[in-house]
Amino acid sequence: MNLKIATCIFALCTITLHISAQSWQEVKNSGLYYYGEGWGTSIAEADKNALGDLISKIAIDVTEVTSNDINTQNINGNIDEISQFSSSVNTYSRATLTNTERIIIQNEPDAYVGRWIKRSEINKIFELRIHKAKEYVSEAVKAEETGKIDDALRNYYWALTLCKSLQHPNEVVYDGHMLMQWIPQRMNDIFRNLNATVVKRHGDDVELFITYKGKPVNTIDYTYFDGQGWSNIYSAKDGRGVLELASGNKSTNFQLKYEFEYRGQAHIDRELESVLNVVKNTQMRNAYINISAEVSASDASTTYKDNASFSKMDTSALSAPEYISGASEYTSAMDRVIKAIQNKNYEIVRPLFSNEGWEVYTKLITYGTAKIVGTPSFYFYQNGEYVVGRGVQMAFSFKTGIRKSFVEDVVFTFDKDKLITNLAFGLGKTAEDDILNKGAWSENARKAVMNFLENYKTAYGLKRLDYIRSVFDDQAVIIVGKVVKKATLTKNAESGVATISNNAIIQRNRYTKDQYLDNLARCFTSNEYINIRFANNDVIKMRKGGELYAIQITQDYYSSTYGDKGYLFLIVDINDPERPIIKVRTWQEEKDPNFGLYGPGDF
Repeated sequence: MNLKIATCIFALCTITLHISAQSWQEVKNSGLYYYGEGWGTSIAEADKNALGDLISKIAIDVTEVTSNDINTQNINGNIDEISQFSSSVNTYSRATLTNTERIIIQNEPDAYVGRWIKRSEINKIFELRIHKAKEYVSEAVKAEETGKIDDALRNYYWALTLCKSLQHPNEVVYDGHMLMQWIPQRMNDIFRNLNATVVKRHGDDVELFITYKGKPVNTIDYTYFDGQGWSNIYSAKDGRGVLELASGNKSTNFQLKYEFEYRGQAHIDRELESVLNVVKNTQMRNAYINISAEVSASDASTTYKDNASFSKMDTSALSAPEYISGASEYTSAMDRVIKAIQNKNYEIVRPLFSNEGWEVYTKLITYGTAKIVGTPSFYFYQNGEYVVGRGVQMAFSFKTGIRKSFVEDVVFTFDKDKLITNLAFGLGKTAEDDILNKGAWSENARKAVMNFLENYKTAYGLKRLDYIRSVFDDQAVIIVGKVVKKATLTKNAESGVATISNNAIIQRNRYTKDQYLDNLARCFTSNEYINIRFANNDVIKMRKGGELYAIQITQDYYSSTYGDKGYLFLIVDINDPERPIIKVRTWQEEKDPNFGLYGPGDF
């Protein structure tokens, strides 16, 4: 480094440190701030200690005020409530205190750092947490309306936990409801409207049928106790779920727990995760039920009959001439594939597949441990020169990860030679019906959009990098947004105090197609499985470009090492239904505070 430049930098640092140390006394003596001090052999260590000291002082002060409020309302006081709140204040440290300021009073190796925040800022922090709790409630209400009970329970519980960490939890109101009372009532109402029965047992595998308000539940997660321990999380879809017992387990009664805490997913929100770690669990006794594995043939028949009727796609949206009934050759082929999977004699059905279809089939049967669930109810429809067959559900179980099993609809596509040319994971009844009932679009367009989304979802699950490469335009716009903390250095013109503020910002990274695919390849290699679920899909036909569609979807992403929830936006060219092309792909961890979600107007 140039000696003159180095000398200037050293002099500037010396001046800054001297002025900062002098002004630090003003911060401490003013009474306008909470402050903390820290020492260490490095700036990082001293800063960490200063932040800890700051939080400790905030916790003491705010807890004292809150305990006085509690004692005013309750003559005996509530020691547990006071203690819990005191612990929760500490969750505002690195997760939430983004507007603290920092002074480096003395540099390394004997570092001395000061941290402070205006006392008036503390109320704003609590207000932000209230806002976040209400956002979770809003998402829960939407999920409950669409039958996504897993999302509803998760968002309700997370909102409740955030409320319990506030100074005045009983004052938080949403749509006229006091959340501390209303949320547990809503959750218990959901639990009471859920019903789980065993419809079939084959050796160590038990098949469940779960309903919500008398209809097969859209999605629900659960764990079960088999007499030795609790299982990992299992996922049911369109009413179908499974229990996988240890070999030789002859038990006929089991305890089932509907998942609602979702601690394994809380890392997507650092503030929430820290709150869950210190706030006392809320007991939900109605989440636990006892089920019997003993089932009569007549009960199972009735249950599956009702389920088949519900799960069947609403083909009334398809034109009558294209709907296929009694397609014996297709029925026979699908039936033979099902038997091959059940008997684990996979190779015997090779003649039923085209070369491309066989490649996808071999990937599917090695996607975890694949099992047929329930009694298939086949139905078919024409899609151009292809025939699509539906009505098969499979459970896929894995050795690692928080989630143990997923249930998926499996969609068969037959070519003009009546060979199976593709297999895909279905979107689920709600998403299917939503797209097929877009009456303003042509029938071919509706089928093409649904076909694309199912193949896109499947490609990530089966790690089909070749397919993903083929559907992305070489010049595709690919943006991934995430929340990051950025340190901003400022200097007061009058006092000369150098401060650092940590601001939460949305970082948007743009990738080329090759960069995105390279990252994806590494992700595929490092995970035993990937599973994607779509919800709340909103599809809009663009005004220009012919069959050009903007697709905005809430996406749940699960893998053996990670899980998150975010917002996926795609612009897809489907002018050639057999060769869809993605022009734009964006993913956001959460809505941008300035413009919300990406949409068609942004590109």
